[in-house]
Amino acid sequence: MSEKSRLVVFLLCFFLGMFGVHRFYVGKIGTGVLMVITLGGLGIWALVDLIMIAIGSFSDKDGNKITNWSA
Repeated sequence: MSEKSRLVVFLLCFFLGMFGVHRFYVGKIGTGVLMVITLGGLGIWALVDLIMIAIGSFSDKDGNKITNWSA
């Protein structure tokens, strides 16, 4: 289980998802840069990430699931 807050990741993705800020927060720097360049895959990639975060299948850079909703 990851130490990162699922609530923080969800809010970052919701408001700044097209810039990949939520991926920088969880340590996925490479894909965060790609999201900045492509504007979150024109929004599609950011939407997929938002759904994955909401259902609890999003993970951090070490592959740990981000399940803790507390900030």
